Amino acid sequence: MPSTYKKEKPWDTDDIDKWKKTPDSPSCDQIEEFKPEHNVAGNFVEESSFMTLFPKYREMYLKEAWPDITRALEKQGIACTLDLVEGSMTVKTTRKTYDPASILKARDLIKLLARSVPVTQALKILEDGVACDIVKIRNQVRNKERFVKRRQRILGPNGSTLKALELLTGTYIMVQGNTVSVMGPFKGLKEVRRIVDDCMANIHPIYHIKELMIKRELAKDPTLANESWDRFLPNFKKRTLSKRRVPFQVTDKSKKVYTPFPPAPEKSKVDLQIESGEYFLSKEAKDRAQKEEVVERQRQKREEKMREREKDFVAPEESLPADGEEKKKKKDKKEKKEKSKRKREAETEGEVDDAAERKEKKKKKKSKKEAASDDE
Repeated sequence: MPSTYKKEKPWDTDDIDKWKKTPDSPSCDQIEEFKPEHNVAGNFVEESSFMTLFPKYREMYLKEAWPDITRALEKQGIACTLDLVEGSMTVKTTRKTYDPASILKARDLIKLLARSVPVTQALKILEDGVACDIVKIRNQVRNKERFVKRRQRILGPNGSTLKALELLTGTYIMVQGNTVSVMGPFKGLKEVRRIVDDCMANIHPIYHIKELMIKRELAKDPTLANESWDRFLPNFKKRTLSKRRVPFQVTDKSKKVYTPFPPAPEKSKVDLQIESGEYFLSKEAKDRAQKEEVVERQRQKREEKMREREKDFVAPEESLPADGEEKKKKKDKKEKKEKSKRKREAETEGEVDDAAERKEKKKKKKSKKEAASDDE
C-alpha cells in the first residue's frame, strides 16, 4: 500500500498558524520541565535505539567532541556510542531514562551532527521548544550546475541572505552538501522549508524576505490582528515569458493544390542503380568504379591542400599610397608657385603702367603751364 505521509493535506495551508498563542495556551517558558519524579510508571519496558551514518570528513571532529555529547546525553539518561570503523553514531535508552521524548531528541541530535552542524548548536535540540528539520534539496533540481547556483542563492553574497532568514524566522540554518539543516521553533521550520523549496523551484529568497519583513511590521499593529494582510503583501509576477519550444524539423503546413492521385512512391536504392546503369555492371566493374571514385576524391583533396600551402608563398600586392600622395603634394606645390609667380608679374606690370600714366600726366600739366605763360 502506498504511503500517504507525504501526500498534501488540503486543510494544511501556509496561512494556518498552529502555534498561535491564545490566552489559555501556556508559553514555552511556562511549561514545566519534565523531571524524573514525573515518570510515575518507572523504567521503560523495551529499549529504543537509533543509528545514523556520518561522512568520513566528520570523523576527527566527532571524535574530539564526543565526550561533550556523552555528558549532555547522560543527563537525560541516554547512552551513545561512536563507531569509527563503520562510521555510525548510535543512541539508545537505558534504565536511567525517565523522559520518553528524550530518545527522539537524541535521534535528532545525531542527525544534525552528521549534517555538519556544530556540537554547541546541535546540543540545543535537547531543550524544550526547539525542533529540527532536514530539507533534502538535491533531488529537486536535475542539472548539477543549476543546483549549485540555486543552493548559493540560499546563502547569498557573504552569507547575507542566510543571516536575514535566520533573523526573520528565529531559526538556525546550515547549508551543507545536498541538505539544508534547520533548528528552531516549529513555525520558523515551516517557513524555512517553504522558502528553500521555492528557491529550488527558481523563486529567489529575497521575495520571501520582503514578505516576512512586512508581516513582522504588520504583527506589531493590534488593529490588524483580525484582518486579512493580502492587500499589504507584495504580489510578484514572472516578468519573462516562457519561450515556445521550436521543433527540430519544421513541417510545411501551407495549403497545397488538391490532386486526386496519390503521390508517387519514393525510389529505392535498386531503382536508382537501374537508372544510373550501375545495377547491370559486374562486380569487378563496380569495384573499379569505386576505386576510381576514391582516387578522384583523394586527388581533389590533394590539390586543395597544395593550393592552401602555395598561399603562404604568394607575394602580397604592394600598395604604395604614400608615393602617390607625395606626387600629388609636389604637383599642388608647383601649381601654387606658378600661380604666385603669375600674380607677382601681373602686379609688377600694373605698377609700371601706373608710373607711366603718372609721368604723362605730369608732362601734360607742365606743357599747359608753359603755354599759359607764353600767352601772358
